[in-house]
Amino acid sequence: MKTISFKNDILPLKNVLYRLALRITMSHEEAEDVVQDTMIKVWNKRDDWDQIENIEAFCLTVCRHLALDKVRKASHHAENLHIDGLKGQEHEGSAVLNPYEQIILNDRVEMVKALLNSLPEKQRSCMQLRDFEGKSYKEIALILGISEEQVKVNIFRARQTIKQKFQESEKYGL
Repeated sequence: MKTISFKNDILPLKNVLYRLALRITMSHEEAEDVVQDTMIKVWNKRDDWDQIENIEAFCLTVCRHLALDKVRKASHHAENLHIDGLKGQEHEGSAVLNPYEQIILNDRVEMVKALLNSLPEKQRSCMQLRDFEGKSYKEIALILGISEEQVKVNIFRARQTIKQKFQESEKYGL
């Protein structure tokens, strides 16, 4: 059995935890608070680490629950807040675009981010963990406490919704 080290096994997860918390809370400050609370909660469980089968899944589960609690307590939906989870990754190879094409591309990326943010929490979390964090269906099911089939259905519905709304927007120029 592997000995779990906070420095080597848990601390490197902070960026993954932050992105998950950001997708749920839709606020940079709230996400940072959630990650800090997650780290504290996981540290306080250090006596039980030997009994945890997958420490990464455990950390992500704790983070998700804390983020959902924070959103529930705040009882406000963050339609007007902005997420920058894809910043720096969104326009690779865009140097060959003229300024007009760059503006169109930037607008489309922002539209997809807004559509992603408008999804129900479970769909948004499933899509975040699968498409941005590269987690398997099994890992996502474990983290979210749902079946693999539910994970697949949520991802399918999320992708369909984003595709449909994006196409509608492009069709009508909105």
